[in-house]
Amino acid sequence: MRIAIPVEENRGVDSLICEHFGRAPYFALVDLDENGVSVEIKENPLTEHTAGALPELLRNWGVDRIVATRMGQKAQMFFNQFGIDVVLGVSGTVRDAIRALELDE
Repeated sequence: MRIAIPVEENRGVDSLICEHFGRAPYFALVDLDENGVSVEIKENPLTEHTAGALPELLRNWGVDRIVATRMGQKAQMFFNQFGIDVVLGVSGTVRDAIRALELDE
């Protein structure tokens, strides 16, 4: 499973989760599989906040789930149309999010 988490900086698992999903400067791409956990930080190439562009980009990156602090209903609808699950209410660091996800799996 590939999970995207919006983050403020490129500090690996210590990156802080960005509270404004659509304006995150980076995304942590977390791969959870039988081999364990791997994290890659990618810069958000979308400088304009255009409806539907970010969900399409993350789908193209192979994302299955979004983990974020909060997100508008319209954005959630776009992700759901692409078959991407949305989990909200997560804050702290990427490490905190991974721990929470591992408990839920």
